[in-house]
Amino acid sequence: MSELHNEVSELERTSATAARLFDVRRIIGGLFVVYGVMVTIAGLTASDADLRKAQNININLWTGLGMLALGLFFLVWLKLRPTVPPAAEDVPEGPGARS
Repeated sequence: MSELHNEVSELERTSATAARLFDVRRIIGGLFVVYGVMVTIAGLTASDADLRKAQNININLWTGLGMLALGLFFLVWLKLRPTVPPAAEDVPEGPGARS
C-alpha cells in the first residue's frame, strides 16, 4: 500500500509540474515579451525616412511597448494565479470513460 501511495504522489507532482509548464499564459506571455523586445528595438533604431512614412509616429516603438506590456501582464497573471491541476476524483479513469 505504501508503494502505491508513493507512486500516486509522484504522479500528482509530475502532473502539477506539467500543468504549470504548459500553461497557455506562459507561452503567450513569453512570445509577446520576446517579440515586444524585437519590435521595440526596431522602433528605437527607426530612421527619419521610416518615421516620415508613418506620419512621424514611431509605430514600431508604440507597438513594441504595447506587446511588452501585454506579455508582462500574462506572466504576472501566471505568477499571481498559478494553475491548479485537477483533483484525482475529477479525472475519468481509462480511455473512453465518461462522467
